[in-house]
Amino acid sequence: MVADSSPTSAADAGRAITTVVHLVRHGEVANPDGVLYGRIPGFGLSENGRLMAKTAADYLAGRDVSVVRSSPLERARQTAAPIAERFGLRFEIDERLIESWNRFEGLRVSPGALLRAPRRLVWLRNPFLPSWGEPYHQVAARVLAAAADAARAARGREAVCVSHQLPIWVSRLAAERRRLWHDPRRRQCSLGSVTSLTYVDDELVEVSYADPSGSGSLRAAGA
Repeated sequence: MVADSSPTSAADAGRAITTVVHLVRHGEVANPDGVLYGRIPGFGLSENGRLMAKTAADYLAGRDVSVVRSSPLERARQTAAPIAERFGLRFEIDERLIESWNRFEGLRVSPGALLRAPRRLVWLRNPFLPSWGEPYHQVAARVLAAAADAARAARGREAVCVSHQLPIWVSRLAAERRRLWHDPRRRQCSLGSVTSLTYVDDELVEVSYADPSGSGSLRAAGA
């Protein structure tokens, strides 16, 4: 589990400290049945997903990473492992980085499937919250809190937090002061991607994005 730590030194006094936290989305998941896996255990990386994790580690190589944290879900831990190994670190689990909960977990989600089970249509009544899962504002709040804690732990250096598509995306929207409800098809958060948050002292001042695996055209069931 993660303990909040805020290393300081006399050298810090009187100067701005820049810290970067990289929110890494896990790689592709082995999901032959194409279900929305959400928080269901047992969904690990595919062979291609393991390559994506290694590519993310390669992309971050040379950065001054001193902290690596991960969602507790298997696919995130498998992505964090080669990143932590690259920097000679052990990754920690931060429960706040977990995937958002969703009423559709374990189901194939498509218009046809919903029409065959009309009782589930009520779950879609409010896309702004959303009514089918964890509220967007709660997801963004917990992930940004986890990122801020990682920034304090890595103060003046860099940290990596491995999470999932929706948590990373709504956290970026919140950081950029944009509305949180959105079209899931338009998320800029591909498999194995890196969304980087730059802090000056404790203030989040910049968000940037990279797609080391070039997986922008891929859309996995789940996130």
